[in-house]
Amino acid sequence: MSSAQVSPRTASRPARSVTRRGFGIIGRGVAEERRRFALAVVGSLVYGAMTVADAWVLGWATDHVVVPSFRDGELATGAAVVASLLFISVALLRAWGVIVRRLVGGIVYYRLMASYRRKVTRRYLALPMSWHARHPTGQLLSNANADVEATWAVMMPLPMAVGVAAMLVTAVAAMLTADIVLTVVGLVVFPLLFTINVGYQRLLSPRVTRAQELRGRVSAVAHESFDGALVVKTLGREDEETARFAAVTRELRDANVASGRIRSVFDPLIEMLPNLAVLLVVVIGVERVIAGDIEAGAVVQVAYLFTVVGFPVRAFGWVLGELPRTVVGWDRIQAVLRATGDMPYGREGLPGDGALRVDVEAVAYGYEPGRPVLQDLSFTLEPGTVTAVVGLTGSGKSTLASLLDRLVDPEEGTIRLDGTDIASLTHDALAEAVALVPQHTFVFDDTVRDNITLGADVDDARVREVLELTQASGFVDALPDGLDTQLGERGTTLSGGQRQRLALARALVRDPRLLVLDDATSALDPDVEQRILSALARSTASGAGPTVFIVAYRKATISLADEVLFLRGGKVVDRGTHAELVARSPEYADIVQAYDQTREAP
Repeated sequence: MSSAQVSPRTASRPARSVTRRGFGIIGRGVAEERRRFALAVVGSLVYGAMTVADAWVLGWATDHVVVPSFRDGELATGAAVVASLLFISVALLRAWGVIVRRLVGGIVYYRLMASYRRKVTRRYLALPMSWHARHPTGQLLSNANADVEATWAVMMPLPMAVGVAAMLVTAVAAMLTADIVLTVVGLVVFPLLFTINVGYQRLLSPRVTRAQELRGRVSAVAHESFDGALVVKTLGREDEETARFAAVTRELRDANVASGRIRSVFDPLIEMLPNLAVLLVVVIGVERVIAGDIEAGAVVQVAYLFTVVGFPVRAFGWVLGELPRTVVGWDRIQAVLRATGDMPYGREGLPGDGALRVDVEAVAYGYEPGRPVLQDLSFTLEPGTVTAVVGLTGSGKSTLASLLDRLVDPEEGTIRLDGTDIASLTHDALAEAVALVPQHTFVFDDTVRDNITLGADVDDARVREVLELTQASGFVDALPDGLDTQLGERGTTLSGGQRQRLALARALVRDPRLLVLDDATSALDPDVEQRILSALARSTASGAGPTVFIVAYRKATISLADEVLFLRGGKVVDRGTHAELVARSPEYADIVQAYDQTREAP
């Protein structure tokens, strides 16, 4: 089971467990935003108090304005003015309470969402690439977006629910003061309301859990489809991909409809019961007025208060209705925040400058237990040298490149840069010293300049210098706005070779002391590749360039290396210059020759 998914047991937890856990999560949110939440509750309390006050003013106006006016045949002007002023004052205070409750409550909600999205994103950045490889990008997007939103959606109605709880208590006290008999008659519906809410939670929780999980699946399928658009279109798989997406969206639709059916049955019941109480109060109240037991104003006041009491009940229903989503969203977020596999950075730096010496000592690594990709790997890269690694597909070349840039840590052994364990370096020290250009280049939807500098303080002269070195200045100058040209998403306006040259420039502009090229020139024309790598080799030989480690295939590229490592089955089985390996290793010669023949065949 993916750690970003929710255990099936979550869906089957009893309503009491979901409710208890949901209120526990709410407590965490309130603790994080206690001052703002308290202010929102104050606004809600003012609103609730003024709503109850409205009932008292209505009852007072009935007894002192309405009834005397009908009895005497004329309006009691003074009492009418007082009633009007009371109504206006109550309305203004109630409006203030609504504004404060909604404004500050919304701030609490959006601050919590922003905070947890940052937490999830920071956790993504802290987790190693091996963890990311096991989790679909669409699922991760859903964790940071839909799951965070589901977790804290309950915070929007919560201040209102807390405030109107006080309104409920005040309203019941006011009703008891007006007439105990009518109050008891009306309150008989409350046990029924509680029972309905419990049943509501039991039925809704598993359906909401299912819907939230399906939102993650829809996001994952959509992201995969968009990311693989070129493959889908070139292979004519549009209909199949549409059907795949339609299938999961239909599942989500059905899950949402199932939740909607539950709501459509219970929401009217919750709405109806307070109105039933009002009807009972009016019927019995009229009889008591006729009998002379109470005044008409008391009946109006109690009946109005029961219409008011229905609102707190609905507010509680809104909060309780969000609790299953809150628990599901929280579990999915926590699956990310509690994920293991951190690669903590150390506190050491790399003194000095110039090319690095790299010592790889008895290193082993595997993506799955019991299936090593690299094992007992030992070699040294001397400062300022160019080393190429050659091997069949799956021999561990790209994994080795990832280890040298510490995208993953070895399971056994040590990698040292100038004698310092790579795991003990600070993040800044490692980023400044080592640059990796991966197989698949990524170009941001930004300008050429910002794609190269990535926001670093680098002047245009240095940018031009690395563009010349990577043979990219020609096509950059030909762009409409040169360095200021806005590139499309993922650099779709550029060819594969142009994107690779920008990626090389991005790495070199930082003056790395170790440059790792993981088949980073595969899309370049051979002559362009030769010019770039020859320039790199010359700068390295002169002492001005970095130590270079290249995952290579072409003979011309390999021949530029000072040393070649021949990798088979995760081990270095031979090493030497290209000429030496060709002379003594038929297997090595066959691999290199086969690659060049494949390239030349078209």
